[in-house]
Amino acid sequence: MSIHVTLRQLRLFLALAERGSVSAAARACHVTQPTVSMQLKEIGEAVGLPLYEVVGKRVFLTATGEDLARTARAMLDEWESFSQRIDAARGLTAGRLKVAVVSTAKYFVPRFLGTFCQRHPEVDIALEVLNRDGVVQRLRENRDDLYVMSAPPRDLEIVSQAFMANPLVVVAPPVHPRAGARRATLAQLGNEQFVMREQGSGTRLAVDAHFRAHAFQPRIRLELGSNEAIKQAVAGGLGIAVLSRHALEAELRDGTLVELAVRNFPIHANWFVVYPRGKRLSPLATAFLETLRFPGEANVVPRAEAGADAPDSP
Repeated sequence: MSIHVTLRQLRLFLALAERGSVSAAARACHVTQPTVSMQLKEIGEAVGLPLYEVVGKRVFLTATGEDLARTARAMLDEWESFSQRIDAARGLTAGRLKVAVVSTAKYFVPRFLGTFCQRHPEVDIALEVLNRDGVVQRLRENRDDLYVMSAPPRDLEIVSQAFMANPLVVVAPPVHPRAGARRATLAQLGNEQFVMREQGSGTRLAVDAHFRAHAFQPRIRLELGSNEAIKQAVAGGLGIAVLSRHALEAELRDGTLVELAVRNFPIHANWFVVYPRGKRLSPLATAFLETLRFPGEANVVPRAEAGADAPDSP
């Protein structure tokens, strides 16, 4: 049995799978909702099995639908890569680059993307900013070209390349008694209340590992799901926190927060660019990798530490 489906129909179905509703898929593909419904009906008839069901206003894929979504994603990625190679052979650099990053990386990845787009102005960028679990899920489904995080997953077959240092520092409000004081030990922070990132975030994984290594048990007052919320909580006097210095540029500059001098800090972590092992990178993804590998001498991880077999961060 031959199944006849067009690339346009595959794009519509993939939009449905990723956005969860016909109306959202229509908006994403810049077509009308009846057009999407008609095309989805034709795909279902061509396959001959149910591809999804609607519960309430939400679309849920069947097992066959999930299989088709994976197949469509792989086919469209290959077609996009082929188109980019043809453009490159013609001396053009065009196409779409899809990057997913953890929330802390939003403070610096757009700068790399800006530099990249200045060199390649015809490129469209799709940037997804999510928590670590969301980025890992997209990595698992191979939904993007590249992924940026501080703690690559250990249970997936991936290439993980360190490209920049990610120092994690202790911060407090400027009125904190230890602001400007001599370097403290972790034991001297035993009575402090900590505001922590949520379980599973890259920052939390690194901080928990560091505290375990130094036999320190923090008193946790709050667990919050975003750096912005943590910074506001610390500025409001609810406790101290350990955050990436990349997320603190504005606050340290204007004095809203201060970095405390603590022994064995900063925690020396790295930022990683990640993609599935065996994935054939598009020309644009390869070019953006070079942008990440050479961001400027100040923050570059030495090349010997940035290879494909670089260890995962704590």
